[in-house]
Amino acid sequence: MDPDFDEFLHVPARLSVVALLAPADWVEFGFVRDAVGTSDSALSKQVAALADAGYVEVRKTRIRTGRHTHLRLTPYGRQAFQRHASALERIVAAARKPLE
Repeated sequence: MDPDFDEFLHVPARLSVVALLAPADWVEFGFVRDAVGTSDSALSKQVAALADAGYVEVRKTRIRTGRHTHLRLTPYGRQAFQRHASALERIVAAARKPLE
């Protein structure tokens, strides 16, 4: 297995969240929920796991219209995603090589 392959990050729900956050700064929880196509509770569970592992930062604010939650990758999370994506690219490239 490629040493940069991240089994924790490779869980489909987590990988979807991190891939969505990668090109952005702060992203609203509701946008992530809708883009990933999951429920609030399922996303909350994955975000908590990502935050506990240091991949994602969570910011909660309260304004007159209610509470808002925003997410972003930490520098560690961004590097981990880049390493993992590179590992996946290498795995795919190896699979495409013709047999000798």
